[in-house]
Amino acid sequence: MPKVLISDKMSPQAVDMFKQKGVEVDVKTNLTPDELKACIGEYDGLAVRSSTKATKEIIEAAKNLKVIGRAGIGIDNVDVAAATAKGIVVMNTPFGNSVTTAEHAISLMMSLARQIPEANASTHAGKWEKSKFMGVEITGKTLGLIGCGNIGSIVANRAQGLKMKVMVYDPFLTNEKAVDLNVTKVELEDLLKKADFISLHTPLTEGTRNILSRENMAKTKKGVRIINCARGGLIDEQALHDALVSGHVAGAALDVFAEEPAKANPLFGLENVICTPHLGASTSEAQENVAIQVAEQMAAYLTEGSVVNAVNVPSVSAEDAAKLGPYLQLGDYLGTLAGQLASSAIKLIKIEYEGSVSKLNIKPITATILKGVLSPLVESVNMINAPIVAKERNMSVSETLNDRQQDYKTLIRITLQTEKQMLSVAGTLFGGTKPRLTQFNDTQLEVCFSQNMIFIRNEDKPGLIGEIGRILGASNINIGNFNLGRNFDTKEATALVEVDQAVPTDIIDSIKNLPVFKQVQLLHFNI
Repeated sequence: MPKVLISDKMSPQAVDMFKQKGVEVDVKTNLTPDELKACIGEYDGLAVRSSTKATKEIIEAAKNLKVIGRAGIGIDNVDVAAATAKGIVVMNTPFGNSVTTAEHAISLMMSLARQIPEANASTHAGKWEKSKFMGVEITGKTLGLIGCGNIGSIVANRAQGLKMKVMVYDPFLTNEKAVDLNVTKVELEDLLKKADFISLHTPLTEGTRNILSRENMAKTKKGVRIINCARGGLIDEQALHDALVSGHVAGAALDVFAEEPAKANPLFGLENVICTPHLGASTSEAQENVAIQVAEQMAAYLTEGSVVNAVNVPSVSAEDAAKLGPYLQLGDYLGTLAGQLASSAIKLIKIEYEGSVSKLNIKPITATILKGVLSPLVESVNMINAPIVAKERNMSVSETLNDRQQDYKTLIRITLQTEKQMLSVAGTLFGGTKPRLTQFNDTQLEVCFSQNMIFIRNEDKPGLIGEIGRILGASNINIGNFNLGRNFDTKEATALVEVDQAVPTDIIDSIKNLPVFKQVQLLHFNI
């Protein structure tokens, strides 16, 4: 039974969900890094919020870890690169707190427009400064959204309900989606010039860091009000401070800061700034949603192999996982065969998908093929880290899709270009579920994979099958199946011999020493 550690405070419903899905779960919060490092080796999964830091050191100590789940969208506390290199899936829950964060942005905008926090503090202090707090209406005003993904699109919808005009800067927003959302898609400079309110809803990347820089802030409409519930680092905080003091920016409401926890900040103490301590996802509903969601996702991966909301591997639904299962097995066998037969450094891996398989989600199949190709060469490689390992070794990987059906309804072909050779293997599914090898280079075969096999390439001459049988029989090694293909152009034969047990090296060498045999190799498949 898979075992998961919940290392941060989380809704109890997460525990219930894990148990319902057949996953054993322990809850150990407030662990020190050393304590986590000492115990993480016994777990298949690690569920965190933001307190636990899944560092490279922790990941290296996690001998059995298969998945890290973040109950929330940000993964700053997880070393994704280290996890990927070790073949660990990293998941987040990007939708569980979308509504809550969007509502917080709207709340801050309303509070900013009417100076509610200042008015509240003043009234509590016994002052009645009615004339001091002159607000602005939001009806008819223009809201500029920088970023319009899951959260931004909800903010746009809510703002439209408040009779605001919404313009959006988002290079990834299609024109069709903008029409669906009833927003005006603009360039950043247009948004800066025209927006009465600016709300940020974009990830923090090198491209978006300080997107509201001193230069860009100078381009904004005088009296603009700025809201940030996305990520600290999107705004140059010192530049914002100066713009607020000068009066160019009328006010700002921030839930996130460049450094958190934010104990000191140039914006603190300014009367026209509202600050909250990263509360965007802090509602009971949102915390319950993300806890249940991360438990469902992690349990589905550990028990069914489905991958949802992963940040370092293609997503595979439970339905897709069932459809892809036989193809993943075929890809693994073909990749393992090609990798074992490669006699020198691999330079290129070409994968061709023909027929029915070309209409499926091929990314997981490609990852599995790469894992198979690399497994004879690299320890601890799996479908998560195989693409990274291939890239690190300067292997060029290409995929080709063709929905035409030729000799088979569905076919996968792998071609390896190494420093010394080019080899190709192809296979299909018999009955839609049974993996079969159908071709080695230009030789047609029909081979059912088994745990122990001998690959033999030889001159096509009489008596050789009998000679192989004699050598194996003399060592009490039983042949389960003998699969033979002949190429009349090259006058070569290719055989894959299924044997009931692993064959000692000296027996393989005795076959190799016969002059008519060009290649003899023991193969092993995880079956």
